Amino acid sequence: MTPRQRRLGLVIGIVVGVSIAGTLALSAFRQNVTFFFDPSQVAGGQVPVGERFRLGGMVTKGTVQRAPGSLEVRFVVTDFAHDVPVSYSGVLPDLFREGAGVVAQGHLRADGTFVADEVLAKHDEKYMPPAVAKSLKIRHGEARSDPGS
Repeated sequence: MTPRQRRLGLVIGIVVGVSIAGTLALSAFRQNVTFFFDPSQVAGGQVPVGERFRLGGMVTKGTVQRAPGSLEVRFVVTDFAHDVPVSYSGVLPDLFREGAGVVAQGHLRADGTFVADEVLAKHDEKYMPPAVAKSLKIRHGEARSDPGS
């Protein structure tokens, strides 16, 4: 094998190695990306069943139901145009309540119920996640868009 062929083999090996590493990195990034949707987008069928995403909106008053003797909670998230039922098993944040903003992360079942594995509530009276505020403002025109308003 001549030195030229060895160098060519080395260059091809490096290119193949970098390509494999790049493919693995992009695959890992894609798996860690979580998109945000509001109830209108979910009702419109823009979310594939079973795919993980974040659902944001307001907890509809009178919809929180707790299963006795377990951590199972059911409630409805709304953007004032559409509602999505949510099922969650776990401890809810202290600030979780009806009529408050919420972001839940999980997946949509075939029956239209969002199964959350994490629920986040707003941290004070004036704050709402920017994506939720924008979505609610577009849909209903009543959400606050910045923490100071």
